[in-house]
Amino acid sequence: MTGRRRIRSTFLPTLTNRPGRSAACTAAALVACASLAVGCGVIPGTTGGSGDGPITVMTWAPENSKATNKPGMPAFAQAYARWVNAHGGINGRDLKVLTCNDHNDSVAAAKCADRAVEENVVAVIGSYSQYGDTFLPSLESAGIPYIGGYGVTNAEFTSPLSYPVNGGQPTLLAGLGKELARRCGPVALVRPDSIAGDELPPLLNSGLKAGRHPDSSDQLADEDATEYATQSARALDYAADELSDTGCVVPALGDRTSTFMDSFRRSREEYSDVRTATVLGSVDQTVINANGGASSPYEGSYITGWYPVASDPRWDAMKKVISEQAFGDNRIDPADAGVQTTWIAYTVFKKAVESLGDGEVSADSVREALNKGLTVSTGGLTPPLRWKFQDVLASVGYPRLVNRKVTLQVVRDGRLVAARKGFIDVTRTLQTADLN
Repeated sequence: MTGRRRIRSTFLPTLTNRPGRSAACTAAALVACASLAVGCGVIPGTTGGSGDGPITVMTWAPENSKATNKPGMPAFAQAYARWVNAHGGINGRDLKVLTCNDHNDSVAAAKCADRAVEENVVAVIGSYSQYGDTFLPSLESAGIPYIGGYGVTNAEFTSPLSYPVNGGQPTLLAGLGKELARRCGPVALVRPDSIAGDELPPLLNSGLKAGRHPDSSDQLADEDATEYATQSARALDYAADELSDTGCVVPALGDRTSTFMDSFRRSREEYSDVRTATVLGSVDQTVINANGGASSPYEGSYITGWYPVASDPRWDAMKKVISEQAFGDNRIDPADAGVQTTWIAYTVFKKAVESLGDGEVSADSVREALNKGLTVSTGGLTPPLRWKFQDVLASVGYPRLVNRKVTLQVVRDGRLVAARKGFIDVTRTLQTADLN
């Protein structure tokens, strides 16, 4: 594998709030400002949010790729726009959502970002991509905020133009490791042989370490494989140590987790009892159902998530949007963490635009509203969200990770239910993590 690198620096580029930049552009400099997206700000009449026309934004995610796919995110974003517009828009203006397929490919991700710049979008919202290092520089150069990424890469927690709504893989794995330290003997982590996958072992191990448990066995797998018999046997060999307590296998392969479990189910018959555990995004209720419900290998598994379980009434507002504007669209599953993240991200964006009142809606003004300390309530789906340039986890390389709480869920009788009430704060666990 080539091209791997870890971003752990807590250095942030010069703040891009730039209040008053547009006012600084004289009439004589407007041509220069038009050619230089960064430096002179928004030119009235050219930005997707200026004037009285629609407010233009973008949502992207991979679709029809060989690895993780999130078609529900752009599909829900468009449904959300229809719902907003049917209810008077945002501050009386329609919302226009552009979508893009990043194909789980760095070149395609860069093209999505370039299109966002070309279309002068106000923000990129509620999106999924494994290639933050590739697309965020383009957004940064144009001053376009990235609101509510899925949290799959470190870059989303370092860029000053990123406004994450969840704690990404860092919080999920740290919380899971902390729980498994109390319940498991040897722990085997099966994860993608990819740049994003490289970031997972130290995060899981930070939680295990907090519970005084040895590190997990780091086992690599192709994220687009069609079967995982070899990886299943290797993980079981490690977890089923007869001299230890019951071991645990943690598959974190995104959409390919269910493929792994097909192989795992066949392999485990030859081994002593071994538990499974994972994170939301690799497993949800539809995956559990497809693997046999109460008889699935997930029965009894602990799963960490960012949000309350899908049956929680706090999701009713999102479900109403789906019912009114996307009923029958099988791409949109209200139990999908991607769809849930997109809902919360658009909630943040709507609150930011509403805070501007009759003022200009642009990439600059939205970013400035968020940077000035706007606190957004998500109705209890997350803690109140407020972004700073250097948050408490800056020392371990996550200066933008503002939501450090996760939920603990468990599969009981084939249903994903809350294992405990409320959220679990993993701030201290991550602060002591060895992530270098």
